[in-house]
Amino acid sequence: MASDRKRQIIEAAAQSFAAFGYKATTMEQIAKLANVGKGTIYTFFKSKEELLDEIVSGLIMEIKAEAELAMDSSLPFSENVHRALYRILEFRQRHQLMAKLLQEVRNIGTAAVQEVLAKLDRAMVEFIRQKIDAAVEKGEIRPCNSEITAFLMLKTYIALIVDWEKDHEPLTKEQIAELFTLYFLQGLSR
Repeated sequence: MASDRKRQIIEAAAQSFAAFGYKATTMEQIAKLANVGKGTIYTFFKSKEELLDEIVSGLIMEIKAEAELAMDSSLPFSENVHRALYRILEFRQRHQLMAKLLQEVRNIGTAAVQEVLAKLDRAMVEFIRQKIDAAVEKGEIRPCNSEITAFLMLKTYIALIVDWEKDHEPLTKEQIAELFTLYFLQGLSR
């Protein structure tokens, strides 16, 4: 019963954060949506920040599962990393809560939201780093600083999908794959 109630609170909070943003959401709104007393929320979560952190931790697990599903062990690293990164960013773009949190960080700069999104980025970099290390061990790619490489890969994908589209025609999935291969896997040298 307690786990059901906790799940209700988490779902209500996610719904409210997605609809109104983190800053505009109150514990009263969450309690009303979850059909519980405000005090009940505090039996599970010390603060709104802790509740947001719990939600984002769940999102991280979902994103990693999505990325794993996109990968195919019969394909080379170059294809798998592209497939996983694209799936991660598709998830971020279509998930209403993530979209709202990203918008809030850009528009308001809420510290708690910035921290959980940084946690999300760290988790994604770590996931990619592990895949890079495995590819190095298999001899698919040459040794590199896998953490920096993972960071650059993630940020490049975000830039090509989100930032590029602000002033340019969106790139196709194929164009992004070609650019990614050129810059990360082949390099610009002749």
